[in-house]
Amino acid sequence: MRRDCTTVTTLQQKKESGEKITMLTAYDYPTAKLVDKAGVDIVLVGDSLGMVVLGYENTLAVTLEDMIHHSKAVTRATERIMVVTDLPFMAYKIGDINQTVQNAGRIIKESGAMAVKMEGGKEIVEEIRVTINAGIPVMGHLGLTPQSVNRFGGFKVQGREEVAAKKLLEDALALEEAGVFAVVLECIPAELAREITEQLSIPTIGIGAGKDCDGQVLVSQDMLGILSDFTPKFVRKYADLNQQMSVAFRNYKEEVESGSFPNQEESFN
Repeated sequence: MRRDCTTVTTLQQKKESGEKITMLTAYDYPTAKLVDKAGVDIVLVGDSLGMVVLGYENTLAVTLEDMIHHSKAVTRATERIMVVTDLPFMAYKIGDINQTVQNAGRIIKESGAMAVKMEGGKEIVEEIRVTINAGIPVMGHLGLTPQSVNRFGGFKVQGREEVAAKKLLEDALALEEAGVFAVVLECIPAELAREITEQLSIPTIGIGAGKDCDGQVLVSQDMLGILSDFTPKFVRKYADLNQQMSVAFRNYKEEVESGSFPNQEESFN
């Protein structure tokens, strides 16, 4: 049963008081349970699960059903934390606003998530408005938006040029006007992120966007050091579970093969 849960109001109060907001990703029951227990404000069921859980090259292959399936596991594990779920590629921006609302509604109704996250600026304002009018809170996402990776030509820092920076600021203001309760700023210059944060009355949550955002988010697999293929520059590793898990798996294999596991105390008589 949820109690003392983080809400949109809670996040806004943190912005106004200068208290930092914390967000981490989770895609399964045990991870979400630990994130909730740690007192983190928001758990994001991100479409990044396509890369760090399902092994895809990017997020584009993730389906609405994938997001609902993993969100169900996360909401079953959490009591106090706010659960936000990504609307995946082709679940919106498809020229059918009603379908967008239906897809967002499915996530909320079937998984128990409290809000959805949508990538984009002015071009999705109407979809955001209609979704919010249907009673579904929306978090925005600007900068490096992974669902647009092919248009950007890869995972690159956004907003370095003056024109691009101006557009990001305009998009952020448009999202606020449309009613989003917070905006993720991904891989943009720290100075631009600070300017956007100062101009918005709603919280900003940074990932690779410097320290001046109202909060921060990381992919749990990155900050735990589970995956060794690539670590973004902005990730601080708080553990090296890749090495620890590898050692544990090797030790298990060796002890089974040598006959030292299980021993008498680990067997039923």
